[in-house]
Amino acid sequence: MPRVRLVDEDGSQIGIKTTDEAREYAYGKGLDLVEVAAQADPPVARVMDYGKYRYEQEQKAKLARKHQQQINVKEIKFRPKIGIHDYETKKGHVVRFLKQRAKVKVTIMFRGRENLHPERGRDLLMRLADELKELAVVESPPLLDGRNMVMLLGPTKSLGVKTDAQSEEIQRSEEAVQGDGQRQAAAPARDEEPQPGAQVG
Repeated sequence: MPRVRLVDEDGSQIGIKTTDEAREYAYGKGLDLVEVAAQADPPVARVMDYGKYRYEQEQKAKLARKHQQQINVKEIKFRPKIGIHDYETKKGHVVRFLKQRAKVKVTIMFRGRENLHPERGRDLLMRLADELKELAVVESPPLLDGRNMVMLLGPTKSLGVKTDAQSEEIQRSEEAVQGDGQRQAAAPARDEEPQPGAQVG
């Protein structure tokens, strides 16, 4: 008859038992018999509350996942011809995302004949990156992707997370301004040296 090395619930060694004896011992205590080292000779079986054991393992796994840093990617969309006010509003969203330790995918959307001048989108993206150089690093430079141009920004290592009430108030204020920003006029032509602006896509 198969034998196992039996370990009690408190970790103490009980000795070599037949599987039937080990099972009877565990059941007599209202517990389960669980094989914990199948490759040993003889295999090692432990007396335990298997339901409780599984629960504790699941809780440990949840805790480990909670402490793992999750990488989120947010997206902000701009138009090449964008109002100054909208640009500042969008930049505020980018700053907020970066302070939440999120990466930000910044997309320039070209419409109609706008894609004939991709340099305008590139200039806008690089200006944004330059203005945020204290907060962000360019992880992927501006690249054309179909009718869009995309740049990926990541937070600098020293950038922290803002979670206080003031940060939340700023967020609400930005969102309110964003709605008003839709009524802003477009930026002046390039030869007038406009300040870049952004529009939520």
